[in-house]
Amino acid sequence: MTAKIEVVRPGVFATVQDLGRPGLAAIGVGRSGAADRGSLRLANRLVGNPEGHAALECVLGGLVLRFSAPATVAVTGAPCSITVGARAAGPDSPISVDPGDELVLGTASRGLRCYVAVRGGIDVSPVLGARATDTLGKLGPPALSAGMTLPVGRPILAHPGVDLAPRAPLADVPVLRVTPGPRVPWFVPEALSTLVSSGYAATADVDRVGVRLDGPVLSRARDGELPPEAAVPGAVQVPPSGQPILFLADHPVTGGYPVIAVVEEADLDLAAQVRPGQQVRFRLV
Repeated sequence: MTAKIEVVRPGVFATVQDLGRPGLAAIGVGRSGAADRGSLRLANRLVGNPEGHAALECVLGGLVLRFSAPATVAVTGAPCSITVGARAAGPDSPISVDPGDELVLGTASRGLRCYVAVRGGIDVSPVLGARATDTLGKLGPPALSAGMTLPVGRPILAHPGVDLAPRAPLADVPVLRVTPGPRVPWFVPEALSTLVSSGYAATADVDRVGVRLDGPVLSRARDGELPPEAAVPGAVQVPPSGQPILFLADHPVTGGYPVIAVVEEADLDLAAQVRPGQQVRFRLV
């Protein structure tokens, strides 16, 4: 009998995510996958899964799951309270779950996205080789809703034999390293230095596609718009308003606004944890 997980409450927004669909941009399909890829990888390692197994990504916690069979889970990403049955549990460590137990995530105290991996992985049907929910491309399983059941796969690796994976706390003001983008000449000479010397705040317009930022205007040196050109995760696009938009996991594969800078791949996990109202800074490398 296949083990099942029942979604009792999905919280604010929760999806199934893995490491996405790389290599399909030429046919209009973005990579998608976990916004904070490091947290997904760690959660899977803690329960003895391959790093790319499908897990759950939830915004600000609030997720409640009920298990039909014994399981081992791990919760990583944005820190939140965790209970299993009547027992408190800790993040970044394997957690044993008994049949009938409910796993309850409290509200995240900082950061934005929590990850829940279960030993064996979330075994929904793959689409184009991945189980990730692409919210922009409308691919993969639907967002979680109350009453939904999720199948659990069979374990294929041994238990890792660890009790805890210590992690540094999320920064109050994350610093994201950037390289100059392909369209710096579209801006006035001081625009790039303005971006990397000023603080920007995440607006309420934050989702898996990207983060719209508010701060000093990045002024253009020329008018008009670009023909659509390829876009990448971490691209900092600047619309006519002069307020930058940072692309995340479900970004479009093309865009028409000029890209002034690109966040380093290694810092995209930090970007994925920026919540509305939080300050962020950029550093040129």
